[in-house]
Amino acid sequence: MTNRPLVELTGVCRHFEVGGTVVKALEGVDLLVREGEWVVVLGPSGSGKTTLLNMISALDSPTAGRVVIAGQDITRASRAEHFRFRRHSVSFIFQTFNLFPGLTALENVQFGADVAGRANSRDLAVATLERVGLLERLQHFPHELSGGEQQRVAIARAVASGNPLLVADEPTGELDFATGVQILQLLHEQHHIPGRAVIIVTHNREISRVADRVIEMGSGRIVRDGPPEGGPVEIDSLRW
Repeated sequence: MTNRPLVELTGVCRHFEVGGTVVKALEGVDLLVREGEWVVVLGPSGSGKTTLLNMISALDSPTAGRVVIAGQDITRASRAEHFRFRRHSVSFIFQTFNLFPGLTALENVQFGADVAGRANSRDLAVATLERVGLLERLQHFPHELSGGEQQRVAIARAVASGNPLLVADEPTGELDFATGVQILQLLHEQHHIPGRAVIIVTHNREISRVADRVIEMGSGRIVRDGPPEGGPVEIDSLRW
């Protein structure tokens, strides 16, 4: 495979001290994700999958080990350096949306495109919101949108940024089945764009059936890394 690595984790550990007890959220994780990959990370609560996502997204730093994202070693980066790095390298779809309450849906998405330096950011924002079924809600503020609509705005903002690494934490969690399938199709398209990869963290094992690669976490370690059992299926065949 000639596609360049976008995620390189080597011996990554992340330990927290809680009430005098050391919690090993990640312990000796090695991971390589290349351009063009569509990866789903599975695991129960407390397995380490969210901490893994935070490492990949430059939202946290390891206790030990090395983190290289999109060719940049961010292992010991400061918070300010992490922020600058994320602007052009990682787009994160938060489970809690993290929309700006004082901006409309259109302005939230356009902001993401502007920060990433995308040209024609307004037109791009409109087109992306149309792709997630929100063309009629452009001028609505987050408090005027349902939870599912807010999630779609958050997804549109990440997609519009055009960064090489698109990372999503439970992107279909607040969506009905039909809208969830629509969003999965949109995210699936992204990893076909040259230079890009998509990583999704979810509790929904059904979603992993469409991935190129499934990573299962347990007790802070990767316990399985490979294609879905039986091979990838089409998104239209999913049921939940």
